[in-house]
Amino acid sequence: MNWDWDKLQEKRQRQNWGNNNQNNNDDEPSPQGGGKGPDYDKLSDALKRIPHLSAPKGGKVKWILLALVAVWLLSGIYIVNPDEEGVVLRFGKYDRTVGAGPHYALPFPIETVYKPKVTQVQRVEVGFRSVGQGRTFQQGANRSLPEEAAMLTGDENIVNVQFSVQYQIKNPVEYLFNVTDQAAVVKNAAEAAMREVIGNSLIDSALTDGKLQIQNETTHLLQEILDRYKVGVRVIAVQLQDVHPPKEVSDAFKDVASAREDKSRFINEAEAYRNEIIPQARGMAAQVENEAQAYKETRIRNAEGEANRFLALLKEYEQAKDVTKQRMYLEAMEEILSRPGMEKLILPKEAADRVLPLLPLMQSSPSAGKIEPQQPSGTRLQEPTLSGLRGNK
Repeated sequence: MNWDWDKLQEKRQRQNWGNNNQNNNDDEPSPQGGGKGPDYDKLSDALKRIPHLSAPKGGKVKWILLALVAVWLLSGIYIVNPDEEGVVLRFGKYDRTVGAGPHYALPFPIETVYKPKVTQVQRVEVGFRSVGQGRTFQQGANRSLPEEAAMLTGDENIVNVQFSVQYQIKNPVEYLFNVTDQAAVVKNAAEAAMREVIGNSLIDSALTDGKLQIQNETTHLLQEILDRYKVGVRVIAVQLQDVHPPKEVSDAFKDVASAREDKSRFINEAEAYRNEIIPQARGMAAQVENEAQAYKETRIRNAEGEANRFLALLKEYEQAKDVTKQRMYLEAMEEILSRPGMEKLILPKEAADRVLPLLPLMQSSPSAGKIEPQQPSGTRLQEPTLSGLRGNK
């Protein structure tokens, strides 16, 4: 049978409490004194005779305390993951920031460690809430919140703007201790920034080609607001999910938007056609100009060559007029007689003196079977002789 020392002490106290109540009710003092009664003394004598129920020795208590202190000191070991940063507080005051890896901090309640995920991209939504586990961003899977989405443009028109903000922790100390609900602060600041940007824009720009500019201006303005509040957040992007007018005038705005898109398309097509035609026209103009320049140079060179040839012949003619004249005559006849398609009729000098040569002015064409006029050669040729050439010389 094992006895617990604490339970024994508790039993003694209950025994004393019962004896005291009995003495108070009987108004009679206990014969043993102290109000404990005879039963208590007998129980005490019996417990003293049990050796293993005596109080633990001081050495065991010391080892137990040492073990408790060791466990308490070892509880200060902690590990910071690669996507986290460790922020250490000493007695509730910021002390230091540590990076990834194993570290040691004085155990609770001396030091406390917070480990926010600084690389995680967080997201807040304004004007709508994503529905479903997939968190899809399609309009059909979103639940619209008109009270957040309705905004007033610079030309006093109402437009519903649904957008989301993606951000990361930039300063973990400011993020943890400067604000209590960080997501709510980012959401409210994003809504205020978007309302200001939309208030400075026209509704046509917000519905058509000004969305990218609105996103960039909202991102810059939101970052300035969060830095001024010292939230410790870096804005990654502001994305417009849907921008549309109220339902009452949505059809009219769609028609206007379609007309503007058609206008832009026509302008782009005209620009493309112009960009295609102008280079072709410039190329053709350059080609014509080059051909004209080449023709000019050719005519000039031919004229210069003819002039130089004439001057050279004139020089030779002045030196030997008869020879040069005869040579020019022979070269001209050679050129004429060498033409293709020319019919030649050669008669000796004696026959040419006795008969009258009649040229065949009309000749039947063997190809068509018709009589066609034949171009007369118009030249009466005589057979040249060496004596005649020598006589001319």
